[in-house]
Amino acid sequence: MLKLERQNLILQHLKTAGALHVSDLAAQLRVDPVTIRRDLAEMEKKGLLHRVHGGAVLRNIPSPTLPGIGLKGRIAETAARFIPDHSVVFLSPGVFTPELVPFLHKHEQLTIITSALDVGWYVAQQQRHTLHLLGGQVKADFGAYGDPAALHQIQADWIVLEVAGLDVERGITHDHRDYAEMARVLFNLGAQMIALAAPEVLGRAGAVFIAPASEVDILITGREAPNPTLWDLSELGVRIVLA
Repeated sequence: MLKLERQNLILQHLKTAGALHVSDLAAQLRVDPVTIRRDLAEMEKKGLLHRVHGGAVLRNIPSPTLPGIGLKGRIAETAARFIPDHSVVFLSPGVFTPELVPFLHKHEQLTIITSALDVGWYVAQQQRHTLHLLGGQVKADFGAYGDPAALHQIQADWIVLEVAGLDVERGITHDHRDYAEMARVLFNLGAQMIALAAPEVLGRAGAVFIAPASEVDILITGREAPNPTLWDLSELGVRIVLA
């Protein structure tokens, strides 16, 4: 098998699974693990992936039209790529979700549900998507927190949730009780869950438990995230994408 063909297969595997083990891929492609490690080193230099102990995780390829955007923009742009047209998506309060809205401008016929006033304002300004704004007492994060039972009525295909702590053993956590209560209900809705996390919160535990780490379907974080935590989360089956 030619090197280019092999590396294309590696990239396809990463796009599907989000992470790979060197030993598993070597057995699948019937090559020496040293060859796979050499491929991964070359692909990391090209910015296609990020090597971790024992394997690699997917690295997002930045948009050529937006050079030099910061961490919030990188994470937001990456999250927007996972949201299909004609879907219903819940956007939580936070610092990343308002940044996500401009990247949804080209999407077709989204229904956006949010309890974040800033997110709702930006969506309304676009005048492109259907917006449902949930009510409640507004807190410092611009989130409106009402009766958690009302969240059970949400029927979303995708939920984009920010986390303040994510650890394999201690799970998904947050420092604010109202946010944690909201997030706990959202995890029980059965939607696809995208977690957005700053690199520094990986391996950290907040004050209030939300759910086990394995409940996250896709984790989007910065490429500065610590390798050991990324690997542990990928072992749980979490798909990891580095922005």
